Amino acid sequence: MSVAALLLILAAALLHATWNFFVKRVGGGVLFAWLLAVFSFVLYAIPAGLVWVSSAPQFSGTDWLFIAGSAGLHLAYFLTLQVGYRKGDLSLVYPLARGTAPLLTTIGAIVFLTERPGWLALSGIALIVGSVFFLTGGLAALRGPRSPGAGEAVRYGLLTGMWIAGYSLWDKYAVGVLLINPLLFSWLSSVARTVILLPAAVTQRTELRVLWRAHWRTALLVAFLSSLAYILVLTAMSFTDVTYVAPAREVSILFGAFLGARILGEGYTRQRLLAAGGMVAGVVCLALG
Repeated sequence: MSVAALLLILAAALLHATWNFFVKRVGGGVLFAWLLAVFSFVLYAIPAGLVWVSSAPQFSGTDWLFIAGSAGLHLAYFLTLQVGYRKGDLSLVYPLARGTAPLLTTIGAIVFLTERPGWLALSGIALIVGSVFFLTGGLAALRGPRSPGAGEAVRYGLLTGMWIAGYSLWDKYAVGVLLINPLLFSWLSSVARTVILLPAAVTQRTELRVLWRAHWRTALLVAFLSSLAYILVLTAMSFTDVTYVAPAREVSILFGAFLGARILGEGYTRQRLLAAGGMVAGVVCLALG
């Protein structure tokens, strides 16, 4: 992996963990997702417009299909993630979702994108699986959750990881094969999400006003951070195999586990940080392999 790609991914990882911390505190929901899409559309309209004018892209039907598909996959990911946060702790759901995604993405990249990781990458997969097992309670998890909602949180964390793998492979094809500009791709996806969720915003205007008064500043911040983080990731994917990008960006696992365990006081600090560290070791092996 090039130094440029690594720097882009590390910056994105810090931004990603930060916005997840704020989403966990808000609780989220469909209306919050709509606010994020609207803010992302507005915040990045000028940069996207400048890129559009300067590059004059000619989008094909396939390009628009991938833009719409990306919007749907990211919505499914974000809504599933928010349910997971309502069911369990940030320091459990976040590392679980982010830690399983590289494993699934690597498998998908081998099958669908013909990427071929080496033995070191395969060792990383084993580290991730072991760390996920440890994070979710080891053998004790098979006998039942240790706290109310933990079992559901685990399931939603794993489902979130599946969505992450799905959009990673989908978006890699869009920016790496179809060569859609990363900024335009992200911005047009936010436009599509705005339209998709518009009926919910229209039919729940009272709830939307309440959410706006309470959390518009947080929504603005999360929209800025999340969009910027993913634009950086898309830029890295435009010239780097997703087999390397997807694992490397999971350095955010450590940030997320620390924020949840230390700042939110969620408990299980040592176990979750050890498991998160094991995942990071695994994704480093994936990146190097």
